[in-house]
Amino acid sequence: MEPWLRNLLILAAFCYECRGEDSVIQPPGDVIATEGEQVTLDCQFDAVNTNDLYLFWYKHEVNGFPKFMLGRFSFGSTNATGYEERFDAHLDKDSKSVPLTIQRLQLSDSAVYYCALRPTVTTGDTAPLQKL
Repeated sequence: MEPWLRNLLILAAFCYECRGEDSVIQPPGDVIATEGEQVTLDCQFDAVNTNDLYLFWYKHEVNGFPKFMLGRFSFGSTNATGYEERFDAHLDKDSKSVPLTIQRLQLSDSAVYYCALRPTVTTGDTAPLQKL
């Protein structure tokens, strides 16, 4: 291999690792609502590549584990079984947000809700960001 080509490949691999970090931001604190109401939980994101987005919402009930609810992507969406009717989110690339709307609130909707951006990598303990 030519020396200049080897250096070019090393540089390309190094630059790939230098890309900025993607992140999500949820407002801290509880959201208080009454049964039957509609509520919207906010989620802002910052992503280097907004043409290939994968954003997810998870519900974490007391003494349970986070359950996948829905995903919104640059080209499509999916809702898990049980979350098709009252749960919706709209991916807005311009405002860099994917708010979760829950209609006709039920007592069973009380939980901690997490927004995640792929890849969903965690390092250490995390604190609840938004509770309903």
